[in-house]
Amino acid sequence: MESGLKDSPHTPRAYEPVSVGLTVLAAPLAICRFAATDPLPAWTDGARTLLSISRTPDELSIVADAAAVPSDVPARRDYRALRVNGPLPLDLVGVLSGMATALSAAGVPIFAIATHDTDYILVPGALLATAIDALVVAGYAVNASGQ
Repeated sequence: MESGLKDSPHTPRAYEPVSVGLTVLAAPLAICRFAATDPLPAWTDGARTLLSISRTPDELSIVADAAAVPSDVPARRDYRALRVNGPLPLDLVGVLSGMATALSAAGVPIFAIATHDTDYILVPGALLATAIDALVVAGYAVNASGQ
């Protein structure tokens, strides 16, 4: 007897990780954490390569060009971003999973950011070459000409 869920969009199904290309962004980035109630800093206007602002009840998280973040602001600096070449459909399954698996196996920690059009994977700058090598071995095309 069939359940009728076979064609349901909510039925779990196996999938293959999506193989897409990536581009290394040239500018080093900084990851900053502030109190949830802090105002947005004016220096965020200076970010040109990437600016991501997330506010939750627990924190205000800002990722921006390292050059835009004042030196007296506590931050994790020298992160590098790999941009997934997009735009990507919002219902695309498995985009980050394959990349995260390859980077995890290589010992590279990631900080992922999603936008409407694409995804970004941030890695410590000291591990950028390791990240690129791991992704290439996993079958991803990586454009590192901007680094």
